[in-house]
Amino acid sequence: MSFNIMIVDDSTIIRTMIKRTITLAGIPTGIIVEAQNGAEALVSLGENWIDLIFTDINMPVMDGVEMLERISREERISDTPVIVVSTEGSETKIDRLTRMDNVKAFIRKPFAPENLRDAVEAALSERIQEAANA
Repeated sequence: MSFNIMIVDDSTIIRTMIKRTITLAGIPTGIIVEAQNGAEALVSLGENWIDLIFTDINMPVMDGVEMLERISREERISDTPVIVVSTEGSETKIDRLTRMDNVKAFIRKPFAPENLRDAVEAALSERIQEAANA
C-alpha cells in the first residue's frame, strides 16, 4: 500500500526537506503533490486523491488556517489527515489548529526527521488499519 501525499509550503527548501524525510523514513508513497499556498492546494485536492497533507500556516495568497477551514467543509476531503509544519508561535492559533479533527500533529520548524517520521506513522495508522480490514 502506498500513500499519496501533499506538501503545502511556500518554501521550496522545506518542501524538499519533507519529501526527503518521507523517502528516508521508508514511507511508501504513490504521488507527492506540491503546492506553494492553500489556494493551489485546494485546486490539487480537487484533482488528486490525497492520503496525507503537510501544511505550513503562514503563506501568501491563502494561509494554512483558511485552507484547513475550507477542507473541513468539504465532505470528500474533510477527514484527510493533516500534519502542520510551521514556525507559528501563537499558542492561540496552534491550539485552534490542533483542535481540528483532521490535524494529527503540529511540528515546529526546524524539525528533526524523526519527529516528522513519527507523526506520519501516527497520522497514517488509521488508514493502514482501514486498508488491512477491507
